[in-house]
Formats: sequence, C-alpha cells, structure tokens
Amino acid sequence: MTTSNANLLEGCVQTYNPKTDYFPDKSTISYAKNFVVEYHKNYKVVTVKNPWQNAQTTFQYILVQCGTPVPKGFKETQVIQVPINKIVALSTTHLPHLDKLGLVDKLVGVSETKSINTASVLEKVKAGKLAELGTDASINIEKILELNPDLVMTYGVGNPNLDSYPKLLEAGLKIAINAEYIETSPLGRTEWLKFTALFFNRESKAEKIFGEIAKKYQAIATQGKTVKNLPTVFAGFNFKGTWYMPAGNSYVAKYLTDAGANYLWKNDLSSRSLPLSFEQVYERAANADYWLNLNPSWKTLKDVLADDNRYADFKSVKNHNLYNNNARLNPNGGNDYWEGGISNPDIILSDLIKILHPEILPNHQLTYYRKQ
Repeated sequence: MTTSNANLLEGCVQTYNPKTDYFPDKSTISYAKNFVVEYHKNYKVVTVKNPWQNAQTTFQYILVQCGTPVPKGFKETQVIQVPINKIVALSTTHLPHLDKLGLVDKLVGVSETKSINTASVLEKVKAGKLAELGTDASINIEKILELNPDLVMTYGVGNPNLDSYPKLLEAGLKIAINAEYIETSPLGRTEWLKFTALFFNRESKAEKIFGEIAKKYQAIATQGKTVKNLPTVFAGFNFKGTWYMPAGNSYVAKYLTDAGANYLWKNDLSSRSLPLSFEQVYERAANADYWLNLNPSWKTLKDVLADDNRYADFKSVKNHNLYNNNARLNPNGGNDYWEGGISNPDIILSDLIKILHPEILPNHQLTYYRKQ
C-alpha cells in the first residue's frame, strides 16, 4: 500500500490508485462519546451514535475523497465528497470550529446572525457575505438551494415539528447532524471540532488544536484537584415554577468537580437537567456557598430578587456569592458562553477555579463569568 504525504485539502484526486491511503492524517477520538470515525483507503465512515436525547436512531456519513470511487452498499444521501468547499452552519456552536480551523471563508450561510459572537464570522456578516436562513422548521430551503452548499451542518432534538434535517434531506441537500450538546464532559463537547474537520480533510490541524486545548484543560484541572476545602455549589434558576438543575453526570457537574467544588447534585447520575421545585432546591441549597449559572437576563442582584423575593433566603445571596455565565453577551443577547465557550473549556474551567479558589489562579481575569 502506498500513502499520500498528507490529506488533500483542496480539489480532487487526479489519478486514482486503489492501493493508496488517501487519509494519512487521521483523527483519534478520545473524549467525545457520540461520534466515531472509521478510515478506509479512499473514504471515511462517520457515525453519529446519539444525535439527541434518548434517540432511537443513528446517522452515518460516507466521506469519499473527491476523484475516487464511491464504495458500494450505501445510500446516496449518506455520501459526501470531501474535502467540501462550501458549508452552511445552522448552530452558533459550529462557528468557533470553522474559526479555529481557519475555514470561515468556506461558510456561506447561518440560521440567523443576531446571536453570533465569533469575530471572524461577524466580519463576514458586516461585509454582507453571509446568508441568513431561518431556524428550525421555518428554515428557508429555497435560499439554501440557491447557495448550493456541499454540506449543511445542523442538529436534531428529536421533535419533527422543530427539526429541520428531514426537510433538508428531502430537498436533496447533504446534511450532517452535529450532536456536541449531548456530550457529558467539557472536552467531549470541544472534541466535536474534529467532527467538523473530517469534512474538510483537516484532521492534522484539528488534532493539534484539540491536543493543545485538552493539555491546558487537564493541567488546570490538576490544580483544581489539589484543594482540600470544597465549597458547596448549586446552579440554574426557577423558571415558571420549575428549577432545572444540571444532573451529576452532566458536563456542568464535570466542570464543577474539576474546579474543586462540592456540587450538591453530584450524586444524581443522569446527564439531563433535573426538573425540581423551588422547595426541593431550597431544602438542599439554602446554605450552599455559591450559586452559579443564573438566569442569563439577570444583570444585578436587584434583578434576582425582583424575579422571586424568596431567593433572598439563600446564604449565597446574602453573601453575594452569585456568579453568572453571561459576561460575554452581544448587543442582541447572544451569549458567547454557548458559542466560544464550548471551544474554550480551559478558560471556563479557569473562571470557575478563580471564583471558587482565587488563590490558585491569581492572575486569571474572569472571561465568561461575572459576579452577579
């Protein structure tokens, strides 16, 4: 078997050789649990194992090196020629991947522009070079077809009234479901950078970028694990009578463990948000040291108490130990914690350690968090 020197980043193979390995640069998935890639000489099989909560289905994509034959036995809808040249990204969480990989020039459309925080993408918006395509079931299929992208990256929630991917497939578009939000660890979410890279043959760059992020994260987490005193922490807020608390196997709980916190719901081992009553939360968290991840629309302590004066009874409120993850809101309320933050877990972890154990990272300035 012969091997190419590197993955082809542009264009197609001119002379196909069945003995050549066209993907010498390969990705290894270490933290993400919901997608896998299997390499063959001229194609990759990418499987999204859990596209949304409690999904009963998987998605498989056959990424064929352009200029080489398509393997037999797969549906036409699954086959995507790589490297792709034009992409539509229907979630802001996909944008930092394109930015880090140096591929924003390949982006031709997004669902809507008002919530975007990624600077390089905003430049494209200002230059009028990015189409706005609508969200969920109100997606503008005609406009996407006019753009003629090689790939539409979207997501699913398992609700036919909301999901856009069936319509996109029906229109004959090539789609990929990105399910990073299902991952239960910060690094698992970040590793979906490699998923995006697969479609551009940019494995080498993605491995390097992610490797550096993971190394930084682990180094900071090691510092968080040295602490003896673990402050008690709870999160979320009461919304229309239900308080959604991150469960013990969620990425939020993982962040808090790595930051040296005693998270009060760490023993509930589901990965979803737990719907609780105000009374249930108060019973366990009334004397907690810190309250994190409050309602993103709250800017001050006054806002907290205006929403529900019962919050005043919490020790964390009395001691002003409230920290919200809304320090980076754009003018339209788009929160960069949910965009850039997913690709920068080392910074979020540093923020949390700075809040809970300021002596460990004396020089770190809060980035995604701020005191409420």
